[in-house]
Amino acid sequence: MISRFRRFLPVLALVFLVVPALLAAPGAAWAAEDLFTVADIHVDATAASSTEAMNAAISQGRPKAFQVLFRRLTRQQDWARQPPLDAGALLRLSRGFTIAHERRSTTRYVADITYMFNPDAVARLLRANSIAYAGAPARRVLVIPMSPGVSHGPWSQALANPALQDRMVPFVVANAEEDAGLQGLDFNTATWNDVAAVAVREQAAQVAMVQAVYANGRITVNIRRLGPGEPPARTQVDVPLMQTVGTTYPAAADAAVNAIEDLWKARNVIDYGQRGRISADLRIVSLPQWADVQNQLAGVSNVTGVTVVAMDMAYARLSIAYIGNLDQLRDAMGASGLNLTSRGGQWQLSASDAP
Repeated sequence: MISRFRRFLPVLALVFLVVPALLAAPGAAWAAEDLFTVADIHVDATAASSTEAMNAAISQGRPKAFQVLFRRLTRQQDWARQPPLDAGALLRLSRGFTIAHERRSTTRYVADITYMFNPDAVARLLRANSIAYAGAPARRVLVIPMSPGVSHGPWSQALANPALQDRMVPFVVANAEEDAGLQGLDFNTATWNDVAAVAVREQAAQVAMVQAVYANGRITVNIRRLGPGEPPARTQVDVPLMQTVGTTYPAAADAAVNAIEDLWKARNVIDYGQRGRISADLRIVSLPQWADVQNQLAGVSNVTGVTVVAMDMAYARLSIAYIGNLDQLRDAMGASGLNLTSRGGQWQLSASDAP
């Protein structure tokens, strides 16, 4: 293939200009903005005037919002390392806010505020403090409630609580209509093939079986994650009983969602001090497809540079620089609709829907 590529090297001067420009494409920026937005922070402040109360309330909510953002991006083991920031430092991390449900008097201000943080500024802060973080949103997960088998009672209802949705890992809870496709599902032995059809219908990239078991004065939540082409991952968390099993389910559901996020972050939180570069071949079937792939690469948060090292009418060989490890690169590409596979010692890049 290389000998064929050499005949087309003159075309690369143009491509060198195109690819770096696309690495700042609007699509990538939109994903980052959404990830770095924290909604519905409730504020309530009193001051000598309505304006002073409003300003105090907005300042009051910003550290709360940053804590939500910090915990969204980082591993639970790093939460105690959140950098202490004064009002000025928090303001420098911010890019704006919006207000809803506003109520005010001459001395009091109450509202729900959505805070937008600057992705680049937050990234610099975390890197300066050597804190690993996730820079890209996760793909959707299908949560299958089990207690101990597939269940749609109080445990399912607790997991479906809308208050659990504002998390790093978006998820949907399987409903009773999916029972036919989940009959006989075994928590310990189920594979991706057993749940793939239901996951596809729910537009989920992975499945988390979430089993609640009561014993010895506590609820043990067992979680088993399944995904295409990857080994199952498993974790568990114990929640002390709060009067009854039913009244404990909300706390257990919150612990379950945190554990699902920890499973995802264990694989996807990136150490930005780790860097690498690979060479990958891309089959080109049309100019629109080539442009689409470049736009998709622009949306991969841990790709830091793309260079076309060789090209002909049917293939391009790309040198891809990245941060983090190779598994994280493959996962991030998958989230952007790209497949990165190894064939015969050479990496191949393709769109997820390519034949």
